[in-house]
Amino acid sequence: MNDFWPGVGVDLLSESDDGEGRRAGLERALRDAVRDGRLAPGTRLPATRRLAAEAGLSRNTVKAAYDQLVAEGYLTARQGSGTRVAALPSVTAEPPDARARAREPRFDLRPGSPDVGAFPAAAWLRALRRAIATAPSPAYDYGDPRGRVELRTALSRYLERARGVIAPPERIVVTSGSVQGLALLTRVLEGTRIAMEDPGLPFHRDVVRHNGGEVVPVPVDERGVCVRELGDAGAVVVTPAHQYPTGVTLHPARRRALTDWARTRGALIVEDDYDGEFRYDRQPVGALQGMAPGEVVYLGTASKTLGPALRLGWMVLPPHLVDAVADAKLHSDHHTESIGQLALTELIDSQAYDRHVRACRLRYRRRRDLLLDRLGTRRGVRGIAAGLHALVEVRDEEEAMARAEAEGLAVGRLGEHWHTPVEDAGTRPQGLVVGYGTPRERVYPDALDVLAKVLEGNGNRSDRRGGHH
Repeated sequence: MNDFWPGVGVDLLSESDDGEGRRAGLERALRDAVRDGRLAPGTRLPATRRLAAEAGLSRNTVKAAYDQLVAEGYLTARQGSGTRVAALPSVTAEPPDARARAREPRFDLRPGSPDVGAFPAAAWLRALRRAIATAPSPAYDYGDPRGRVELRTALSRYLERARGVIAPPERIVVTSGSVQGLALLTRVLEGTRIAMEDPGLPFHRDVVRHNGGEVVPVPVDERGVCVRELGDAGAVVVTPAHQYPTGVTLHPARRRALTDWARTRGALIVEDDYDGEFRYDRQPVGALQGMAPGEVVYLGTASKTLGPALRLGWMVLPPHLVDAVADAKLHSDHHTESIGQLALTELIDSQAYDRHVRACRLRYRRRRDLLLDRLGTRRGVRGIAAGLHALVEVRDEEEAMARAEAEGLAVGRLGEHWHTPVEDAGTRPQGLVVGYGTPRERVYPDALDVLAKVLEGNGNRSDRRGGHH
């Protein structure tokens, strides 16, 4: 066994003399030395009497420090063997390829996030100050699980004028993002078969399953969700304004067919309106909920308009689900953080939210246009009329992803969005899901140049047709 190395001992004694308390200082110095390997496992520490004499401490102080570190597992003490350094669990080093995978990409064109650098910090700060200055005392107490009435009232007016949603305040439940809304609803619909778009977002399928729901796939084509394929599902989750990930908008005939299906079967439509405000070729398409407010649960969020960090979302519910969802919210986290709700209320009521959304729409449209310009007319790009992502068709998805990784470019892939994998990927459309919201303005053009380089030589299915789709 190793003996206590005198050099280390001198260092420890000097480290412990920093005014934090002599016992605490000795404990910290010994603990740090064990952690960083200066005191190797098995090293025998000096007797308490000897260390006390060298450090100018009382023996009781040294003994108390040793006892504390024995209790924490850094030292061991056995009769006749003295006090020794314990063998701590080793941290297994990652293999080189794992470290390479963990490296951040040079350019990030993955979908799912807005340009968080465009967060309206000054407007949010003003709204937050006004909210705090005018908030009643009960705002700092436990609140209504449905959310602050001020925000539900403001959302009622905003959603009606901006998205065509019929949203009385009493039918709104404020959530910590749309994912929580989906989770709460799944619990309330216990035992219901829930159809979800195929392809669709894998994480949302996981959320439904994690909360006890049974997921069944329903295919999506160039007109959106295939209503005739819904079978005996009791509910369906759809993204009608800008389907994720294909980008198609639900055709008017399909909208009517879907609401007729829900009325006829007594089923439920869950409308995920994750980026419905961002439409570039005309006014945003109104929410499906306005056609059938008694059959549609509307999920909205500030994650794409402001930023995911705020964790603010909302549900507009048919009357018969309000109490059950509010009760599920109560037993989940009681209620969403109140001061942020009041700040968003101020932002909406002052029209600052509308101004910010309009500015973002212009910014993202310029980004969309630059994407099309850089890729050229021979690239098959779908879903470009709205949202923050586009689907770029390719012939060989695996090769395109490999080229992207080699160039330090992160993009999404269509293949990971299918409900079930297939051995022959050629039997399904292949493509890259390109998000143009994430990159900062200064690096976005370079990211598109790299994307164009990645796609060179990996033609796409639309090359035979030409043009944008």
